[in-house]
Amino acid sequence: MLRVAVVGSGPSGVYTAQALVQQSLVPDVRVDVLDRLPTPYGLVRYGVAPDHEKIKSLQNNLRTVLEDEHIGFIGNIEVGATGPGPAQLLELYHAVVYCVGAARDRRLGVPGEDLPGSCSATDFVSWYSAHPDAAAEDFALGGARSAVVIGVGNVAVDVTRILARGAAELLPTDVPHAALDALAQSGVREVHMVGRRGPSQAKFTTKELRELGGLPDAAVSVEPSDLGLDPGYADPSGLPAVNRRNVDVVRGWAAGPSAPDAAGERSRRIHLRFFLRPVELLEGDGRVAAVRFERTVPDGSGGVRGTGTYEEIEAQLVLRAVGYRGVPLEGLPFDTARGTVPHEAGRVLRDGVRSPGEYVAGWIKRGPTGVIGTNRPCAKETVTSLLADAAELSTRRLAGEPLEVLRELGHRPVEWPGWEAIEEAEAALGRSLGRRSVKIADWAGLLEAAAGVESAPKEPAA
Repeated sequence: MLRVAVVGSGPSGVYTAQALVQQSLVPDVRVDVLDRLPTPYGLVRYGVAPDHEKIKSLQNNLRTVLEDEHIGFIGNIEVGATGPGPAQLLELYHAVVYCVGAARDRRLGVPGEDLPGSCSATDFVSWYSAHPDAAAEDFALGGARSAVVIGVGNVAVDVTRILARGAAELLPTDVPHAALDALAQSGVREVHMVGRRGPSQAKFTTKELRELGGLPDAAVSVEPSDLGLDPGYADPSGLPAVNRRNVDVVRGWAAGPSAPDAAGERSRRIHLRFFLRPVELLEGDGRVAAVRFERTVPDGSGGVRGTGTYEEIEAQLVLRAVGYRGVPLEGLPFDTARGTVPHEAGRVLRDGVRSPGEYVAGWIKRGPTGVIGTNRPCAKETVTSLLADAAELSTRRLAGEPLEVLRELGHRPVEWPGWEAIEEAEAALGRSLGRRSVKIADWAGLLEAAAGVESAPKEPAA
């Protein structure tokens, strides 16, 4: 039997596990999917916005994979920190595939970035997604009138949309009750989504962008002077299809009525701004009060350059959504410039040499690029490399049964029945609040729910 650990239960980890058990080249493969959290699904559970139910339904597909008799889920195990390190995992498994994503957001690197009221979009998403690591705060929404979201990718669109939605619109979702209450008390009426380049170079997908125009209580406005700077806006015919569709959507909004007229009875406005680069967050009464931007123009090489002209936008809340970076995992090599683990077709490289039995897939392999589906071919490439090495890997003797060893070391692994108990507890919480299933938002609550069942491993595959 070839025993493989996949570290990370998000899409890249689950697709890796699926590729391993569905292949026919190497018989009798057993996969354990390990996760730091007691819950599976990674960013599908904790990164997809609660009002994107169609995308969140991908959990059902991931569930089908994790329920395979050849796959085990082992949650509440933090690899490389308080839990087993890479060297110890190689004593328990013939191969280990790291699918740990890119957990850190990129910073702006400007003065005032650490003022109260300035936050990462990652933290905001974790908060309304009930991630147990999220701080128990309300982001001072009640005292904010204007918010600035810096970035023009899908994460920026998500947080803009959540800020512009009414709490009643989010009531049917699984957003935690504390976040729902804070959003209900929000004073934010103006949301500015700002990018340093133009709409023809923005990273959002057209479907996400269009959703901003379909919110029942928010109007969208576009500054025509921003659009005139974009060479791709004037003639989008040469753009890739997604960028061309994005320009068409923005063009429609720009041709519409002005913001006050478009708003009508709507209580919120979304302002799309382009060709503005943040240079400083300004303080007022001890917290962020505005963002100072420099006007940019295309530099002729696909980038932008500053013009020396500045503009300030009022904001009591600033969310930066300018990308993610991978973080080092103790015991693994790490390329600090790229934010990835060095590899060759998924095989981990230590000092340029392949490290037997160690592999990577997903964002920690290629960087934070692509959409959920991009993880499938990425996982397939890594699994192909692993299977080519399987004959050599399977000759190693292992130290023991992983779950038994982990328990002997004092860990409290959460297996699949524990996760099902969490689901049941969240459904009960929702019923008690007169809602659908509502996520448990703290570590203690999750582990208490998981401990409510006898954790019985699945029968070994025949």
